[in-house]
Parts: sequence; structure tokens; C-alpha cells
Amino acid sequence: MNFTYLKKDKLKSKKLIEQLFSGGKAVTVYPLRLIYLKTEFDDGSKLKTGVSVSKRLHKTAVARNSIKRLLRETYRLNKPLYFNNSSASYAFMILYLSKDGTTFDKLNKTMKLLLEKFSNSTSK
Repeated sequence: MNFTYLKKDKLKSKKLIEQLFSGGKAVTVYPLRLIYLKTEFDDGSKLKTGVSVSKRLHKTAVARNSIKRLLRETYRLNKPLYFNNSSASYAFMILYLSKDGTTFDKLNKTMKLLLEKFSNSTSK
């Protein structure tokens, strides 16, 4: 697996998103929460990921989009470190929970902790 985040790796299916929120499990490392669901995909991809930032906590679209760009970039950079040898396929939704803004460095450290916690919880 390489450091890409292709269109086929993005979570877009409304049905799958509803399944994810209704039956998925979650791990949290503040200010991030990862909701995941083990599933199979028709297009052969192993992971599909979506990101979300609350409109209630971040009123302007500029702030939400900035945080979402940072979330996608930190996920893209850390994905190969944790999912290179994974044979299972998962759907992910990464939520940003804090009211405050963030920087790339803080978010990158938190993303590493979150993915580490996810890999520990699924390996048990």
C-alpha cells in the first residue's frame, strides 16, 4: 500500500455510512474519533474512509474544510504504517470533536495514536 488517497478509497455510499453509524464500533483519542465497520467492497479496495467536522462546533465552511484537509492528509501519510499487511477490509469515518482549531503536527500525532489504538483493538 502506498501513500495515496484515491477516489475509490473515499467513503461515499449513504447506505454504508448509515450502517457504519448504526452498527460500527469506535475508538477515540481526543480530539479524534474513528468509527469502523468490517465489511467487503465490490471494487476490491481494502479501506474506505470519510472525514467529518461538526457544523455546530465550526460555523464557517473555511474552518471545517481546513480541518478536513488536515485530517485527510494525516490519514494518507499514516495509512501505510498501519494497514500495509492488513487482509481485512474496513469502512472508516474519522470525526473531529474539538471546538478549537488545530495544526498539522498536533493532528498527525493524534492520528498516529488513534490508528495505533484501532490496530490494538482489532488484533485482540
